[in-house]
Amino acid sequence: MRPYLPLAGLGVVLVAVALWLGGRGAGIGGAAALAAQTAAVALLKPAMQAPQPVFMARWFGGMGIRALALGILLAISATHRTALPLLFLETRFLK
Repeated sequence: MRPYLPLAGLGVVLVAVALWLGGRGAGIGGAAALAAQTAAVALLKPAMQAPQPVFMARWFGGMGIRALALGILLAISATHRTALPLLFLETRFLK
């Protein structure tokens, strides 16, 4: 757990900045990204010196975690537009 503390600490600071600058949607997206990245690193770290098939399996697992987090964010933003608006939906207000 100790090697992940700097990553998590920096991530929390960046999520706080995103929340402050971008609002609730940016905070939710940042928190989801932080959770996905931390889980992917935790999955890959033990296999850094493993044979290539094991390393690649864990690397693809980390990519799957990130893709799943993106899919969840897109699903939430499509079904709950007021809670997590997408950037291209906000362009309506600029016209």
